[in-house]
Amino acid sequence: MKTAQLNGTTIAYEDSGGSGPAVILSHGFLMDHSMFDHQVAALRATHRVVTWDERGFGATRATGEFTYWDSANDVLALMDHLGIDTAVVGGMSQGGFLSMRVALTAPERVRALILIDTQAGTEDPATIEPYNQLHDAWVAHGAAAVQDVIAGIILGAGDWSDWFAKWATLEPEQFSKAFRCLMHRDDITGRLGEIAQPTLIIHGDADVAIPLAKAEQLRDLIGGPTHLEVIPGGPHAANMTHPGPVNAAIARFLTSLS
Repeated sequence: MKTAQLNGTTIAYEDSGGSGPAVILSHGFLMDHSMFDHQVAALRATHRVVTWDERGFGATRATGEFTYWDSANDVLALMDHLGIDTAVVGGMSQGGFLSMRVALTAPERVRALILIDTQAGTEDPATIEPYNQLHDAWVAHGAAAVQDVIAGIILGAGDWSDWFAKWATLEPEQFSKAFRCLMHRDDITGRLGEIAQPTLIIHGDADVAIPLAKAEQLRDLIGGPTHLEVIPGGPHAANMTHPGPVNAAIARFLTSLS
């Protein structure tokens, strides 16, 4: 991977290159840039696709506490570094959290949004204690103690041994910094009307982490034109498990922008 010194952090990223319109994709919690491999493969012939490792994950270390507003500024700094004036900005789950904050921070630089299995609010109070317990068990006993539960939340049924191997190398300090960012994020629901860009919302109807109703709320409250694409059987990381319908929806959306 390539790296850039941005906002006091060494950001690792991949850039497909090319002269097509830029698309920047941001991954979900506990994931890294590779969760978008299917999307990069589908889009690279027509678009310049940039994926990156967010603070605390993959090859990007969190040097201190941070918020998703900081992560939004990482995207903007990466765009500056790559000479990208405007881009379609998107992400899955926490990648969607920060992508909406990019649009609120610098709307003139966001051509459109792609929001995958994400929402605008804070955590459901009912999930806070269970998530804290998962965090504490991970820190105390290692990822293997909770990996099956976490994979069930994010990925659903399947063989996720490659991700288990990645999680096993995640330093507890890095995990905790990212976890605090996730759990202490602010609620931007009241600002969704400020987002005027065309927005594609993709959501799996089997997502147990963020219910479909949250996607419907985005559809109804975002100020610009929106389209909600529901992925039958799709879990939280629907772009990984159901790349066919997700990629088709993204391709139609990007074509509509030209």
